[in-house]
Amino acid sequence: MQREHGRLFSARSRLQQRRTVLISTALGDRFMSLASVRAFFAAKAPDITIIELQTSTATVALAAEAHGVAPGQIAKTLAFRIAERDVLIVARGDARIDNRKMKECFGTKARMLDAQTVVELTSHPVGGVCPFGLATPLSVYCDRSLLAFDEVLPAAGATHSAVRIAPQRMAELVGAEWIDVCQEVETETC
Repeated sequence: MQREHGRLFSARSRLQQRRTVLISTALGDRFMSLASVRAFFAAKAPDITIIELQTSTATVALAAEAHGVAPGQIAKTLAFRIAERDVLIVARGDARIDNRKMKECFGTKARMLDAQTVVELTSHPVGGVCPFGLATPLSVYCDRSLLAFDEVLPAAGATHSAVRIAPQRMAELVGAEWIDVCQEVETETC
């Protein structure tokens, strides 16, 4: 009986240790991700300020409301596997990827990456993914849909942070190539 109790206690203890490590890693990554973006801008564009809010900006709708801009002005970063390559595509917030255009552009079908893979590749949590301060060098593409705006707001490595930046400057800073892979966005007319 004592041996069984010891095994149960030991298994429970190992489980608690693993849970503690996972929680502290997740919290640490949140701050490390934001730190990597800070370091990126300090080195490449010290004039750009990271905006940190008390409220979540993890979705396009939340970000647009928090920053007082149209949803299209939020620059969302999507992660895909194309053949054997992982890439990031930055597009306007209200645009949808056009699968036909993606296949024409890249010559093969693309598959969105799962959240865990995105975090591993970028160090950024879903809702804070951006093309800045990446953990792994990735090819970055900017969709032409961003060019409808003089200024866009991509996330900055956390679910409550962003930067204001001209689309052309963002593309230059991250070495992005311009592509056209989004569906046309209907604009309201008065």
